[in-house]
Parts: sequence; C-alpha cells; structure tokens
Amino acid sequence: MRVPHIFQPSELNLNTPVQLSDDAAGHIGRVLRMQVGDQVSLFNGEGGEYLCELVEVGKKSVTATPIEFIEADVESPLKIHLGQGISRGDKMDFTIQKSVELGITEITPLFTTRCGVKLTGERLAKKHQQWQKIAIAAAEQSGRNFVTKVHPPVQLSQWLSQQSDELKLTLHPRAEHSIKTLPTPKNGVRFVVGPEGGFTDEEMTTTSEQGFVDVRLGPRVLRTETAALTVLSALQLQFGDLAL
Repeated sequence: MRVPHIFQPSELNLNTPVQLSDDAAGHIGRVLRMQVGDQVSLFNGEGGEYLCELVEVGKKSVTATPIEFIEADVESPLKIHLGQGISRGDKMDFTIQKSVELGITEITPLFTTRCGVKLTGERLAKKHQQWQKIAIAAAEQSGRNFVTKVHPPVQLSQWLSQQSDELKLTLHPRAEHSIKTLPTPKNGVRFVVGPEGGFTDEEMTTTSEQGFVDVRLGPRVLRTETAALTVLSALQLQFGDLAL
C-alpha cells in the first residue's frame, strides 16, 4: 500500500512531533481512517519529504513524528507560469488540477473581456482559496514536494504588463511558429490561454505589444481547458521532463 503523501504547511524536523494542520488531520483521521503507528509522507513545499509515524490520532487532532528525510525531487527543470482566462463551472478547477499534475510552477487566473465570470470581494477570496487547495491536493496526488502557487486573479492587461525574462507565448490558429520551432527557454515560459469565448482582437493585439509570441497547436480548435493542458504537455515534452 502506498504511503499517503500529505502537505503540511509548517517546519518539519526529524524526531520532533508536529501537530498537523486541520486539512491534513481531517484527511488522515476522517477520510483515510489511519491509526497510531501508521506511516505518512509529509512535505512542506521546501523540498524533499519526511517519512513520519502517527503518534496521536483524534477526531480533530493528529500528531506525527518525522523519522526519515527523503530527498526526492520530481520537479521539472522547466519553470512554467500559466495565465489562464477564468472559465465557468468546474472547468477552471480541472485546468488547475491537471496543470499541477503536469508540473506547472505558477498559475494566475485572469479576468478577460469574454471570461463571463464575475467574482469580487469575499466570493473572489473564497474562490482563490479553493483553487489553491485544489493545487495542494493535486501536488499530494502526483507525488510533488513543491506546491504550485495560484496567484490572486488579476485583469489580463495587468498580467501581460508584468516584467519578465521568460519566453512569452500565446495561442493563435494561424500562427507562424509551433512549439518545436521555439528556442530553448533559458528563463522559463510564461503562456496565456483565453477563456471559453477566446480573446478579443484588441486583447490579441495587446499580447503582441507585450512581447508574446503566437504559437499554433494544430488545425483543430481546442476548448480552453484542453488548450492549456496541451500546451503544457508539449512544452514539457520539448523542454521539460516528459518522455515518450
């Protein structure tokens, strides 16, 4: 049986008991129904993981003692930042989950002209918190020891204008370049994907003005969630750690 891999947002030290966060404790105690003496793998996003033994398991509190540090690293050498136009329903959740499994480094949800999602104030804060939790769960499931940073949502124009040395990409069905023709990115990749309704002509012009290079994926029109994951897979295959 695989040892559960769980995120613990605190300092971890060998032979020093640590009380787990509410989310971690709930998952171990209520979902997995683990007992004292069982083992879990904890990571805090700072690299590596700790094999731990459970020394206390209650309904609301779980304590574990790290007994071995394992310097496991499954991170891609390619750093990728996705700017994703916010999509409706659970499509955004799906995009975040699968992007984390494919090794993405950062995600920024974007408000665009056609995104069709209105979020402000407390609703926006709760949605952002939900997206970050999805990223944490995906990191746990995929065995990563770092957590993808989901940034607070911003306007497309604000994200495009951020200073960056990354290779900047956007999708266009009639683009001159494909991912195979791109130079090796020395400082990572930043790519932007539109919402379900796509970008307006004005938004496409702005991406070009900010130094984003148009790339094509093929002759078919892809849904927003399919486009993001296809670009990410192609980038990891060409420059990262995916292998055929």
